[in-house]
Amino acid sequence: MAQSIYGQYGSMVFNDQVMKEKLPTPVYQELARTIKEHRPLNTELANAVADAMKAWALDKGATHFTHWFQPLTGITSEKHDSFLSPQPDGTVILSFSGKELIHGEPDASSFPSGGLRASFEARGYTAWDPTSYAFIKDGVLCIPTAFVSYTGDALDKKTPLLRSMDAISLQIRRVLALFGKKPANVTVTVGHEQEYFLIKEEDYQKRLDLLLTGRTLFGIDPCKGQELEDHYFGAIRPTVNRFMKELDEELWKLGIPANTEHNEVAPSQHELATIYLPANVSVDANLLAMEQMRKLASHHGLVCLLHEQPFAGINGSGKHNNWSLSIDGANLFDPGSTPEENLQFLLFLTAIIKAVDEYQGLLRLSVATASNDLRLGANEAPPAVVSIFLGDELEALVRSIIDATPYETNGEKTMDLGSRVLPRLIIDNTDRNRTSPFAFTGNKFEFRMPGSQINLSDANMVLNTIVASALADCADALEGSEDFNADARAYMKQVLTNHQRIIFNGDNYTDEWVDEAKERGLLNLASTPEALPQCVEPKNVELFEKFGILSALELASRYEVSLENYSKKINIEAQVTARMARARFIPALVDFSSNVAASLVVKKTANEASELPAEKALLDKLNAGLNAITTGVETLDVALSKAQSCKEAQEKADTYHAEVIPAMNAVRAAVDEMEMIVGHDYWPVPSYNHMLFYT
Repeated sequence: MAQSIYGQYGSMVFNDQVMKEKLPTPVYQELARTIKEHRPLNTELANAVADAMKAWALDKGATHFTHWFQPLTGITSEKHDSFLSPQPDGTVILSFSGKELIHGEPDASSFPSGGLRASFEARGYTAWDPTSYAFIKDGVLCIPTAFVSYTGDALDKKTPLLRSMDAISLQIRRVLALFGKKPANVTVTVGHEQEYFLIKEEDYQKRLDLLLTGRTLFGIDPCKGQELEDHYFGAIRPTVNRFMKELDEELWKLGIPANTEHNEVAPSQHELATIYLPANVSVDANLLAMEQMRKLASHHGLVCLLHEQPFAGINGSGKHNNWSLSIDGANLFDPGSTPEENLQFLLFLTAIIKAVDEYQGLLRLSVATASNDLRLGANEAPPAVVSIFLGDELEALVRSIIDATPYETNGEKTMDLGSRVLPRLIIDNTDRNRTSPFAFTGNKFEFRMPGSQINLSDANMVLNTIVASALADCADALEGSEDFNADARAYMKQVLTNHQRIIFNGDNYTDEWVDEAKERGLLNLASTPEALPQCVEPKNVELFEKFGILSALELASRYEVSLENYSKKINIEAQVTARMARARFIPALVDFSSNVAASLVVKKTANEASELPAEKALLDKLNAGLNAITTGVETLDVALSKAQSCKEAQEKADTYHAEVIPAMNAVRAAVDEMEMIVGHDYWPVPSYNHMLFYT
């Protein structure tokens, strides 16, 4: 088995090992230098790489190639081109040039652009990201690329992420130069934890809401949910286990280090975690993992749901983004055994605190979607208020810097488990806080706000950019210092004093914290329409332009795309809500109530003296429910029409949020009340009890 894993891992990836084998040594060395120094490939080198890549891909059974990119839809796109090149004599040759490797021309007007591209301005370009290896998927050589317009504006998620990685790398080097260090490699690393649900395909096909929106728009809580806490880390169903095994094998072939998998808290919910990779590679890996989850689930009669809240009343699904920085393999967030003496660690920690406080709105923006709004704020999902969890030890250290008082550590602690056969455990110097949006967890920061189907490029691009800004401020303040140690500690004291409000170690779910956060002046952008204007906030535009991440035009386009996407998502949900109420639930209620009424007539005919209070009360409830649903749908129609008629994008999104969503919820409440009393055989869709608990 071990040998088969060795043989499988990376077998479909044109990775460094393959390049060493397939490329002439001088070509390989020049390519390695080009990638390391982030230089563009020259034509001669590109042709040599393309020729080797083609030969390798053909040996693996590939017949086509594609530039694999990430448009603003949030998913990936690909156009397959054959290696075949017809010849005048009727034969063909197999060709793949350096130009085809590094450069493509998809239709830019067919993807969301927020006005950057019109139908008569269709040209766009894709450009190879050589730091993310090419791979073979379904017989197609996939080349990870950036996607820009004819005028060079970013039309994708990868381009600004790569720009932000360059920006933070430069500022990290500036700060490390203060310590006399010149690292050869500076890396932003990311490890993601992907949560998802699996349900039976036959149930999925019976629910229009799941088919068209990815979540259930109707449904009462199951009789048994997650209250017994028996699903988390529980024994995995055989069907699910077979799916996970196939998923592992396919991801390993693609060089994706899928490492941990388990049952999550909610019934039918699961998680997959990967080992750390460079940020852009990790994002690519996560997008591939989501694609494979959706595809492979059908092999086992299942459907993978990646929506943030597919079932109301139980945990939703997130995607925890574990973010860290390293130089030459050493973690910059490792506090060491004496963090109070580790000035380098303290300066980077100070920069993180400053960055998150100054740009908390951007972090909220980076995870703002209609579906993630449903998840944030409960059941292990952090609230919309951004804060940092440091743990007691680090908070005490920060407090000692602010107050200029000695830091007193508790030192290394151990735990006696009360049995001679059990070892004494070394206790971490900080607990975990699963309610915190941004938590320090030992040698990394865990950003817990991203939703399960979100492309992580946005979150990491924002993290890189805001921290680059804070590090630049640090370097500006300390470069040329004559007493670096004293000046650095004075700088940290000032910055931490100004930004300590963002640190919170308590329970983020309480109403008291919401009130306290308001008193501290922290933002509470509870919904996506409230968060999206952060895209065009002047200080945010200035930040992104200063570091060359996104121009004002590119930011404005993303603002428009996000507003439009939000409104379209809610519009689809509203239409499905009305359609299901009219076409499924009302007829079911009429059918059931007619049978109840007929039963009343039969019983009354048989015995005129019968009072039949239970049947009469049931019929009254059914009639009231029918009226409530009908009225609710009519109200929803009015709200939907009002939202659709709005001309301005922000006003449209605001109207969908303020009027359409409450109208949808009212229809749901009326339908769900009827599910409690209608006979099971009459109910037209699978229930939560049925979907979440299967063998």
